[in-house]
Amino acid sequence: MINELAFVAYYVRDVPRARQFYGEVLGLRPGQWFNDLWIEFDLGNATFALDGTAEELGITPGTSMGAAFEVDDVESVRQRIIDAGAEVSEIHEFPPCWACFARDPEGNRFVIHKRKA
Repeated sequence: MINELAFVAYYVRDVPRARQFYGEVLGLRPGQWFNDLWIEFDLGNATFALDGTAEELGITPGTSMGAAFEVDDVESVRQRIIDAGAEVSEIHEFPPCWACFARDPEGNRFVIHKRKA
């Protein structure tokens, strides 16, 4: 039985650049840092991690997909991504939410998401 999401890991080549992007541009709260190749950010009851060992594991960095970050203001976070020079879509409205789709500097895809009241 699965109880909850433990972590989502994105595989990257440049861990310091990815750490700066997710920590400073997106404002994720730093968690435990085990070494220079595995960095964690705390997200409520789950962890978002950056893993610099992808190529050793046979994974192509920059091909991850799956993290959706819940935010209070999609427009302001989208603008911060634009200001950082990263790729981001227009904001889309769906029946339960608003979302935009972005890529980090390595090409990993993620979602900025806001549930409707």
